[in-house]
Amino acid sequence: MSAPAKENGDAERRSPGRHIELVEDDAHSERADGDHSPALTDSKGWDGKLRLDRTALLQNPEAISDPEYSDDENVLPGEEISADEGKRFPNLLNDEDPETEDLALIQSRIGNIPALRLERFRHAARLCLRQNLIQHMDGLSSLGPTLQELDLYDNLIAHIRGLEDLTNLTTLDLSFNKIKHIKHIDHLTKLTDLFFVANKISKIEGLETLVNLRQIELGSNRIREIKNLDSLKNLEELWLAKNKITEIQGLSGLPKLRLLSIQSNRIKDLSPLRQAPQLEELYISHNALESLEGLDGNTNLRVLDVSNNMIKSLKGLEGQKEIEEFWASYNQIGDFADVERALADKENLTTVYLEGNPLQLRQPALYRNKVRLALPQVSQIDATFVRT
Repeated sequence: MSAPAKENGDAERRSPGRHIELVEDDAHSERADGDHSPALTDSKGWDGKLRLDRTALLQNPEAISDPEYSDDENVLPGEEISADEGKRFPNLLNDEDPETEDLALIQSRIGNIPALRLERFRHAARLCLRQNLIQHMDGLSSLGPTLQELDLYDNLIAHIRGLEDLTNLTTLDLSFNKIKHIKHIDHLTKLTDLFFVANKISKIEGLETLVNLRQIELGSNRIREIKNLDSLKNLEELWLAKNKITEIQGLSGLPKLRLLSIQSNRIKDLSPLRQAPQLEELYISHNALESLEGLDGNTNLRVLDVSNNMIKSLKGLEGQKEIEEFWASYNQIGDFADVERALADKENLTTVYLEGNPLQLRQPALYRNKVRLALPQVSQIDATFVRT
């Protein structure tokens, strides 16, 4: 039921909402084949825009091109599908086995779900209607007993209605729509994966009863505060890239949170991360960091991405004994002795990204050899593997 396969097969398998296209860095594809989460950033530091097929024709192109996309006057109205024209839609599914568990109609100009007569498919577990012209989610109730995954990525949905009977859903993807408020999903208590990338959401709300959530993706919205998450005791991954967040807060009630993506926000202080000592992966590139101090309580970090900040020193990494990947490109790091002092004792370290820092820009011809001498344990420096 998912969209066409991408380079990152692991990400494709993990969830329908995480479609990452690797575009900026050859090293990303190397990383994506490993055990960690896939590469996340483009040149602007946001992961959400990379979850697109290069050839995709977006129904909401404003969500990509306009950073302030949200106002109704800037959004093209949905194309109205007449009742007569709607009669053609059943033909799209005539070749499907009535016993199938997977239904997918992508870029099919569908605007009328009831016209699909989905009641014919009594065993449907996964429904993908990506990149259509859907404004209303009515016509889904007949799938309530069996439907587990619903993908309505890139449509024209403004209000969450019509999901009342879909109580068996475990995955819901409403990314790239026009949703302003998270409402009317509190009864979907079996949800484990929830995606709202590129909507108009300004407040995290309406999630209190979704205690089985494992991951939630809220990238590219208008969120200013991390709050109302304390009941989500099973949450493992929180994706908040490209919002308007100035302070890390609201994590103390998330005992299983292992991954936080908060790229392209306005964060200056890392010390609130002590609320989440169990964190294993932190993606905080493209913020306003000047220091790495404040990470002393996060000794379980394996992956740390602080690229595109204003960091001058690696002081603060002393306790990161488990670190495996350290991404710090395009900061103000200028001292190889500082790199050696902070990272030489990290036995598990395999990957470092330091390009675009003064220590690379001053002597580009000698840069890689100096990193190798300082960190003999690493197997990858920036986009290139180290030959042994």
